Amino acid sequence: MSKTVNLLEDESIDDLQLKGLHLIQKTKGFRFGVDAVLLSDFANIKKKYRVIDICSGTGIIPFLIYGKYEPKEVLGLEIQDDMVEMANRSVEYNELKGKVSFCTGDLKDHKLLDKLGKFDVLTVNPPYKLNNAGIVNESDKLAIARHEIKCNLEDVIKASRRLLKDNGRMFIVHRPERLIDIFELMRKYKIEPKRVKMIQPKANKAPNIVLVEGQRDGGAYLKWEAPLFVYNNDGSYTKELNEIYGREVE
Repeated sequence: MSKTVNLLEDESIDDLQLKGLHLIQKTKGFRFGVDAVLLSDFANIKKKYRVIDICSGTGIIPFLIYGKYEPKEVLGLEIQDDMVEMANRSVEYNELKGKVSFCTGDLKDHKLLDKLGKFDVLTVNPPYKLNNAGIVNESDKLAIARHEIKCNLEDVIKASRRLLKDNGRMFIVHRPERLIDIFELMRKYKIEPKRVKMIQPKANKAPNIVLVEGQRDGGAYLKWEAPLFVYNNDGSYTKELNEIYGREVE
């Protein structure tokens, strides 16, 4: 039986090329990028885990996580109603009810977080840009996804502390220039940085993405992983990136 889905005029349904999964997105506006793919690959998740993705947007990370690891449960938390509605239509299309779900909520709402319970793993691809970084329309959907309008980095890490089980793991993707902020805030909320991986466009270019793993109440020990290069010098994707995307290259 062929799958059907109700799409709005400004929406598309895209093949994630992972176990037949698809994602509904806006044709114009916020669309997922390499950051989400890298974060889902960086996360360490087992089948018995309960996983939450905060700042979930249209739900790309929960779908990638389920496709890669098939954990017990994946929940996406997002403040924008229309994105949650879109993500839940993707759940229906992928026939993942009871396995992947999304809810609308503000990660600064502590009563809501407590109702959601505790999780083994938390992932987050938060807004990168400081709210004072240029003039933005604070009601603009794309601006909310990219700028610290509805939440800032401290809000994200504070919420992570509340949502994680004892010794639970947090995985975050961000920009390298915010790395000191990430470390300081993690330690402030007793989430110990455990693993770091830099992503460089090419071998001769500075990193433009950083992946960080933290452990709730973990001991002090930091592992610095080898960097990942996105492109070869000839502009083609590197073998490592192709493997993350599951592409077969001759």
